[in-house]
Amino acid sequence: MLEDLTAAAASPTAYPQGYAVVDVETTGLARDDRIISAAVYRLDARGEVEDHWYTVVNPERDPGPVWIHGLTSEMLEGAPLFQDIAAEFAARLEGRVLVAHNAVFDWQMIAREYARARGEAPVKQRLCTIALSKELRLPLPNHKLESLAAHFGVVQRRAHHALDDARVLAEAFRPSLRAAAAGGVRLPLHECRPLTEWSDRPRIGQQASYGGRAPSSWRPSRKRPACPYPNPGRYEPGKRLKQGMRVAFSGDTSTERDLLEDRATEAGLHVATSLSRLTSLLVTNDPDSGTSKTVKARQYGTPVVDEAAFGQLLSDVEPASET
Repeated sequence: MLEDLTAAAASPTAYPQGYAVVDVETTGLARDDRIISAAVYRLDARGEVEDHWYTVVNPERDPGPVWIHGLTSEMLEGAPLFQDIAAEFAARLEGRVLVAHNAVFDWQMIAREYARARGEAPVKQRLCTIALSKELRLPLPNHKLESLAAHFGVVQRRAHHALDDARVLAEAFRPSLRAAAAGGVRLPLHECRPLTEWSDRPRIGQQASYGGRAPSSWRPSRKRPACPYPNPGRYEPGKRLKQGMRVAFSGDTSTERDLLEDRATEAGLHVATSLSRLTSLLVTNDPDSGTSKTVKARQYGTPVVDEAAFGQLLSDVEPASET
């Protein structure tokens, strides 16, 4: 078993010296949704557990899909607000790489909560265990947490409970980390920069929600890293995306654009801000619109898929060709 590797497989010196394995449960997936529970397992450089922490959080709104996370309004009524637990949460993240399953989602949610509390999460880098499993070429049927757990023989007790999900991920991350160290695999680390709330006003045509409050808009205060892979060319319908492909987005999306773009970046794709003859794929829910990108896509014959199809493609991106 990978988890039986001895300490002889020491972590490369370039690897981080500490990790914070995080899971947050939320009221939903949109930019205006809130954290309702959070858990952190702190690990040392070898992936051994140092301690763990868990809290519920009063989101000051409807808790959302109770049938998933099990937290009702009554259970959260006396819970602390996020600003009340922000300092403790930060202390457990300080100086560590944030590790999560689909890490960009957890990071975005955490960063927004700190922005609302007029603060910043002390996180410089994150690591997505989905990306790591791809780097390790693990034979998983899909990229769900339960599949990763089953691969390493980790037993889930309470799926979608932040503390148990964080425990499961910590136990699966340890052998993953050791396998990466033994194989000299580069860890898929990504820079984290805080988000800032820049407008409380709804966009044109967008109505206020949640008791009359307008949904907030967010702008990431960071520059997207350059794609390390060469462009393999256009996407061919019916086939897989390949690392290095240039992907452009146009129009409104149900998932926040920044989140979609970060998912594409973490999958090894090049997110393009404009469309050219080199663009591999255009993602849009309205291919018949007259935006400059859709017009150019028709002119150049650039393949077009909608957001849902793109999400499916992201779950199985082909690795870049070795040079």
